[in-house]
Amino acid sequence: MFPLHHADCRGRIWRKQHESMHPTCMSTTLQVGGGSVMVWGMFFWHVVSPLIRVEQRLNSTTYLSIVADQLHPIMLMAYPNGDGFFQQDNVPCHGARIVQEWFQEHEGDFTLLRWPPQSPDLNPIDHLWDEVKRAIRQLVPQPSNLTELGVLFIRHGVRFLASPFNILWSQCQEESPQY
Repeated sequence: MFPLHHADCRGRIWRKQHESMHPTCMSTTLQVGGGSVMVWGMFFWHVVSPLIRVEQRLNSTTYLSIVADQLHPIMLMAYPNGDGFFQQDNVPCHGARIVQEWFQEHEGDFTLLRWPPQSPDLNPIDHLWDEVKRAIRQLVPQPSNLTELGVLFIRHGVRFLASPFNILWSQCQEESPQY
């Protein structure tokens, strides 16, 4: 999820002792963060998929429709011989019975990788999402509402993913052994 407002608690205000309640020495804060936009995306080798905005709560039914309508056609096109791999983290909707049954029905189309719980460094897309969040925080002007944040992803989503993806990809190539 990508929050509208990022609270990193780094704001500092310098004031004199008698100015503690003066309006120019106060900073407004948001208790909740103003909402967020949820997007789904994937990448493999040199390709980043378009971002899909998830409009409703991500439950097993919503996730299954994304997997069936987005993931499956891309995997069939990219790996027609069924030799592709797909990794998902351990969000509860990923492990739902209807989702697992769907993957079992389509196991000849690609391989679903099993990953241990609570292992974010094994899930490379988490690193990519972190880079996307940093890129959004550097935008000037910042999106002022959820509609602007959502439009930002629809118009520029792949661009947000492409640059950090290329950096991460080049780092992986530099660190991988050459045979």
